[in-house]
Amino acid sequence: MSRYRPPREQGSPYITPEGEAALRAELHALWKVERPEVTKAVSAAAANGDRSENGDYIYGKKRLREIDSRVRFLRKRLESLQVIAAPLGDRNKVWFGAWVRVENEAGDTQEWRIVGPDEFDLTAAKISCDSPLGRGLLGKEIDAEIELETPSGVTRLTLVSIRYAAD
Repeated sequence: MSRYRPPREQGSPYITPEGEAALRAELHALWKVERPEVTKAVSAAAANGDRSENGDYIYGKKRLREIDSRVRFLRKRLESLQVIAAPLGDRNKVWFGAWVRVENEAGDTQEWRIVGPDEFDLTAAKISCDSPLGRGLLGKEIDAEIELETPSGVTRLTLVSIRYAAD
């Protein structure tokens, strides 16, 4: 049995202006703040002598590799992203960046914002446009019925409202 894993599908290349700002802030913090601090710590640890048993040196080098890997990823990803600041069409339909309110069969409502795969955060009510719910909502109008396949069966949702950041 081999350890080969096919490459993971890359998500949609869309991002909100807020998401782009967050990624750029992370890149700046890693490259301009954290990396110089870790580099100083590694230099100080290397000056202590034996590096093979120096935990500060070993951990610092590992952390530098992690930072460099994340910086490479962020730079490449930011180059390929397309910032979407306004709805792509009719404001009465769900598009990227919309805040949507959905109601289930029991009458419970939830509000979600449709964002790119690099910025989704369920605790902040942000879902990816690539998720099953996100794909099901895109292009729909108010009062549209959405059916989702879930492990517990089919879930039916009704689109109650749509708004955009400028509203």
